[in-house]
Amino acid sequence: MKRIWKFYVETSFMAKMTTGFVLGIVVGILLGPKSSVLYPLGKLFLNLLQMIVIPLVILPLIVAVNNSNPKELGRIGLKIFPFYLVSTAVAVVLGIILAKWTHPGVGLTLPNTANVVAPESPSFVNTLLNMVPTNIFQALSSGDLLAIVFITIVGGLAILFLRHSEDENQRRSGDLLFHVLEGCNEVVTKILSGVLLYAPIGVFGITANTFGSQGIDLVIALSKFIGTSYLGVILLITVIFPIFLKIFGVKVIRFYKDIKEAMLTAFVTSSSVGTLPVSLRCAEKAGISPKVSRLTLPLGLAFNLNGTALRFGVAVIFASEIVGITLSIPDLATIVIISTLAAVGTAGVPGAGLIGMSIVFSQANLPIEIVALTAGVNVILDMIFTTGNVVGDLVGAKIVDQSERKAGIEEEETVELPPSVST
Repeated sequence: MKRIWKFYVETSFMAKMTTGFVLGIVVGILLGPKSSVLYPLGKLFLNLLQMIVIPLVILPLIVAVNNSNPKELGRIGLKIFPFYLVSTAVAVVLGIILAKWTHPGVGLTLPNTANVVAPESPSFVNTLLNMVPTNIFQALSSGDLLAIVFITIVGGLAILFLRHSEDENQRRSGDLLFHVLEGCNEVVTKILSGVLLYAPIGVFGITANTFGSQGIDLVIALSKFIGTSYLGVILLITVIFPIFLKIFGVKVIRFYKDIKEAMLTAFVTSSSVGTLPVSLRCAEKAGISPKVSRLTLPLGLAFNLNGTALRFGVAVIFASEIVGITLSIPDLATIVIISTLAAVGTAGVPGAGLIGMSIVFSQANLPIEIVALTAGVNVILDMIFTTGNVVGDLVGAKIVDQSERKAGIEEEETVELPPSVST
């Protein structure tokens, strides 16, 4: 038994995850709906990830803030947020172009019975106001990512200013708080190691249940929509993101090898939030500085959903074809803006794409009942869209890290030049 356990522990994480995924597909197909008996294995894994994810957002973010200074934080923010907006808009446009080419909605009709209520689309001002919670504990318990990120950054900055205060008592208090939180971060990392040992079993349960419960007839009917979505994210990962990476001198193949574990975890769990622990580990493997990854990856959960944005682009064309509406260029331009704003701030949890689709459809005057048509295959779609979201976050972190390193090298070279050197 000891030998088996040792073999299991020493086997690479990627090999274990791949084995669990493949076995899950085989068992799911063989057992069909009966595979739901394995659902608790997957649910336990998701619960463990959800249990640890809030500390993994808060603690690394506070440590990252305190390993930087206000100037660095502002510089990183000015670099990462433009990437979020540009990459999200590009993803929407890519989704629209592909859907215009494949025509995923042709031949389908509006569902006869669809009970979908359009969520109210918050204004930009309300979105900003909602970032500031009226109850900190409620924000934490409900998993409100925008509010949690806001609280964490404010708290981290408060500790940073205490540590750099001229008052000795404040400095001592700030250092004490920082060291306690740093220790808590180490504890959470240890717990995470145990959770990831169980991950392959959880992946097996999730995959078996997913493939066993999806109706094959529905999958065939929506095959164009599913195929267009998968093709879009594949192009996003293999063409669009590599262009961004190449511009900043990143070795693309090596980078993707380093983050493959996060990609597989995102695909299987369909949760950007649940994948954060693995993403942080992959970021370290990819050579991304902790001060960058611990700051940008939690921010990416709330502000950077490239895969979800692509979904909106495909879905809008899909819906317009079902109802026989031809969208003009100005209409499509408006949809790109709406979809970008809807994607920014959508929490990275399973099923959030359906809510975003409802918001985009209502703003574009398209029937939200079509959301119900895609809900049956939402699990299959969420797998690929979440992968796009997670890869986008890691690409953004790598680009910022590369930019920071380049700026640091240039600064060092400038400092080391002798005064007598003339240019």
